[in-house]
Amino acid sequence: MDYNQEGQKKDRKSLLLAALAILALLNVVLIYFFYKEREKNKEQETVIAVRTEEVVATKMKLDSISAQLDAKIAEIQQLGGQVDSLITLKQQLDKDKAALRSASSAANVDLSKYKQKIKNYEAILVQKDTDIAKLKEELGIVTAQNQELSSKVTGLEGERETLQRTQRTFEDSVGNLSVKNRELAEKVTIASALKAEKIAVNAVSAKGKERDGGAYRAKRIDKLKVDFDLAANPISQNGNREVYLRILDPEGAVMADMATGSGTFVYGGRETVYTAKQTLNYSNDGSQGSIIYSRGGIPLKKGDHTIELYCEGFRIGSTTFKVR
Repeated sequence: MDYNQEGQKKDRKSLLLAALAILALLNVVLIYFFYKEREKNKEQETVIAVRTEEVVATKMKLDSISAQLDAKIAEIQQLGGQVDSLITLKQQLDKDKAALRSASSAANVDLSKYKQKIKNYEAILVQKDTDIAKLKEELGIVTAQNQELSSKVTGLEGERETLQRTQRTFEDSVGNLSVKNRELAEKVTIASALKAEKIAVNAVSAKGKERDGGAYRAKRIDKLKVDFDLAANPISQNGNREVYLRILDPEGAVMADMATGSGTFVYGGRETVYTAKQTLNYSNDGSQGSIIYSRGGIPLKKGDHTIELYCEGFRIGSTTFKVR
C-alpha cells in the first residue's frame, strides 16, 4: 500500500513538471511572436516616417521653386521682357503644389512623378537665368548706343532731329523700365509697412482651457495660441497674407516638426524654418489674426521663449513668454 502511494506521488510530480515545461514553452513561443510583431510594426513605422519626410521635402522644394520663379518673373518684367510663358508655368506649379497638399496620405503620393517635375522646373529656371543675362546685355548695348548718338548731336547739327527722335524713343523705353522699378519698390514698401501689434501668447490645456499672462507651467501647455493685430495701412492692398510663426526655445532653437505642418520660407534671401503658418484675410483698415501651434508631444523647456511673426519676407513683430 505504501509503495502504491509513493508511485502515485511520483506520477503526479512528473505530470506537474511536464505541465510546467509545456507552459514555459508556450511562454517562449508567445514572447517570440510578440517580438516579431513588434519588430514588424517598427519597420512599418520607419517606412511611413521616411515616406512622410520625403513628401515634406518635396513640398519644401516646390515652395522654393515657386519663390525663385516669382523672382524671375519680377526681374524679367523689370528688364522689359515677356513673362507669359513663366506665368503659365507658375499656374502649373501651383496646381502641382495643390495636388501634393490634397493627397490623403504620404503612401498615395507618386514621388517619382514630382521628382521629374522638379527637374523640369529647375531646368527652366536655369534657362531663364541665361535669358535674363541676355536681356541685361541688350539693355547695356542700347545704353551705349544712346550715349554715342548723344555725342554726335553736338557735332552734327543737320541730323539733330533724327538723333532727337532716336533719343526720345530710348528715353521712353527707359521711362517704362523706371515705372516698373517704382511699382516693385512700392510693393516692397507696402510689405515692410505691415506690422503686428498686441501680440499675446496664451496656453491651452489638453481640456481646451485657455490661460493668459505670459508665464505658464509646462505640464499645463498642450497647445500655444498666438493672437495679434495687423495694423491699419491705407496704402496696402486688401487680400490674403501668409503669416509665419517661429517659436524659439531658451537656447535659440526653432521648435518645428515637419510632419505636423512646419516647413521653410524665404527670409533675407535664405530658406528659414518656421513653426506654423496661417493664411489671413488682411484688410487695410486693420485685421486680427490667430495662429495655434500644437506641440505634438514635444516637451517645452523651462525658461524664456521667443515668438516671431513674418509676412512676405519681413519680420513684422515679436514677443516672449515664459515656461516654468
